[in-house]
Amino acid sequence: MSDPKFIVLCQPDKGKSCGACCGLYNYVDSSRSSLEQRLRSRTKRFRELAQNPHHVELYSSETLAAEDFKKRYDVIYCCEYLGFLDSEEKRVGCLLHPEQNFGVDMRDVSFYGRELCAGHFCPSHHFIPQSQCKILIKIIDDWYLYGLVVTDIDLVTHYFRMIADRIGSELKPEVFDNVSLKNIALEYFNWKITWPFRSLETNRLGKYYFDGSQYMISYIDYAKYGREVSPLNAIFLSLSSSFKNTQEIEEAEIMIWSNIENFVSAYKHEI
Repeated sequence: MSDPKFIVLCQPDKGKSCGACCGLYNYVDSSRSSLEQRLRSRTKRFRELAQNPHHVELYSSETLAAEDFKKRYDVIYCCEYLGFLDSEEKRVGCLLHPEQNFGVDMRDVSFYGRELCAGHFCPSHHFIPQSQCKILIKIIDDWYLYGLVVTDIDLVTHYFRMIADRIGSELKPEVFDNVSLKNIALEYFNWKITWPFRSLETNRLGKYYFDGSQYMISYIDYAKYGREVSPLNAIFLSLSSSFKNTQEIEEAEIMIWSNIENFVSAYKHEI
């Protein structure tokens, strides 16, 4: 991107990054603990084996042999060169990148190749407003949560729009210097991991569910419960919701509306 103001969400700062485009969350087991172990083992193996481009093939073959590469969605490639970029394990990214290899760019050996890896920007870069991107970067310092949230356009834009409708203006990133407001927003975004009504099906991710080489958008049958479609439906789908009865839908609505109203109340009090 030529625009100097354009925010690259992949590696926004030293506190977190996103590897979703590299298939990070496309494994059947994409739990935090599983991905941590996977990325940690890869990084160690790469540092030991891939001292120069001639040894990268050995790293790749050993990684493919050591790991379970069962995927949710067959069409999305899970790149074996995704690992931790720092000793603190705060950032995930490409182990082949020149910044990781004393200026030597080895990305040509990857599945997508150097040109595509260097030039691809996910839809979030285009559909999440820059101000909202800045907010996410400001409040989330956890690679696992950050990647799940920043790639979920509906989860982000619907939340901030509902708040903006209530306070009468768009939220500015500096608002989140206020710790109380930051924590309320984090409570909402953390539901991407802890949501009590989240479907436990391994082929669900956000509003999508997968069947081998096909993906479909999930659907909540409100009519079955004698209800109209919830005004929070898009958020429910983003949170992989699966409801057993009307009471669960009502409880879910209360959780989200309460969070929004708490934010608005705190905003009017603090700002």
